[in-house]
Amino acid sequence: MLIRPADILLPDLSDVSCWTKWAVVACDQYTSEPEYWERVRRFTDGAPSTLDLILPEAYLADPGERVDRIHRKMAEYMSSGLFRKYPNCGIYLERTLRSGKTRRGIVAAVDLEEYDYRPGSDSMIRATEATVVERIPPRLKIREGAPLELPHIMLLVDDPDDALIGRFRGRRPDAYSFPLMENSGSVSASFIEGREFDGIESTLAELGRRSGSGIVLAVGDGNHSLATAKTAYENIKKKTGSEAAASHPARYALCEIVNLYDPSLEFEPIFRLVTGTDPSELLSEFAAYSDSLNGSRPAQRFTVVRDGGTAVLTVPAPEAELPVTTLQKFLDAYAAAHPGTTLDYIHGEESLIRLSEREGCAGFLFEGMKKEDLFPSVASDGCLPRKTFSMGEASDKRFYIEARKIL
Repeated sequence: MLIRPADILLPDLSDVSCWTKWAVVACDQYTSEPEYWERVRRFTDGAPSTLDLILPEAYLADPGERVDRIHRKMAEYMSSGLFRKYPNCGIYLERTLRSGKTRRGIVAAVDLEEYDYRPGSDSMIRATEATVVERIPPRLKIREGAPLELPHIMLLVDDPDDALIGRFRGRRPDAYSFPLMENSGSVSASFIEGREFDGIESTLAELGRRSGSGIVLAVGDGNHSLATAKTAYENIKKKTGSEAAASHPARYALCEIVNLYDPSLEFEPIFRLVTGTDPSELLSEFAAYSDSLNGSRPAQRFTVVRDGGTAVLTVPAPEAELPVTTLQKFLDAYAAAHPGTTLDYIHGEESLIRLSEREGCAGFLFEGMKKEDLFPSVASDGCLPRKTFSMGEASDKRFYIEARKIL
């Protein structure tokens, strides 16, 4: 099975305020704001919290003793009787975002045998953005030796008719229901029984056939966390052999599956800012690069912003499906050939224009990716460039709630 039920662990907490302290946002958020994480630490002080079980990436460069402390806390929570096990089930959850919109998803165990983050993969579960393999080892230190996993990975399913998740609407929240910290909305959830997974699996198979892309699930958030889980599992296979590893719990990773067409999901482009450059030279080289392409895709337009005005450049025969892919290939080569030039990734048109007005800077505006383009683009061009699109604010990301034993 591509996905399957799991023995899900939830904290045995009676008070709603305890649940609020338990659930913490994904570790890859607020990476430049350690004050956020210090505030969360003060709020959760003395209470059971997933903050004890994760390493916020704001501290990833200097983890110190945090990894050993995480492993000890996991063991402590497990031996203390904090967790209650709900065998052979999944979770249907409804997340109310800060905006008031509701995002719906299901939490289940995903088979890592069906996932491959490497370029050129034809697996049923694929990365949407390029995986930076150098980012895996520090995360692997946490995963290997950890008795538990807690998911913040979000997978997307191409389901315009909402056939997969829509069937669970209206269920009574018998798993949990509570407000999230830091004004991040609320969440409520109900259990999905193991016997219901036959229907889930058959629906996924049908959606995969309809898409024509060969992709059934695409990574929306948590790409490097899923790649880390895959690496840890492959290391287990090397040690124990494939036959023994096939039944190992680390073969699977808990993930939340969300419909690509969920109304709460808004795809926003992430623009490119070039600093430490000669804007005129940059534009000249981009124009030459554009003229050198001989692809069959529709023409793509870019607005280049710099001190003194804007220019519109058209790529008449792009080879890549998306404008961002065309641009990133050029910018990577340009930065490599021009020491001192740096690339930055900017959310919001106004911010890009303001930053591009500085001396030695140039910004690129372009049309963002539509939802319906995601699966065909990944199937056609492979993994998209890093920072291709954004799915919501940091406060909208998944919060750690469920856990599963992997050792």
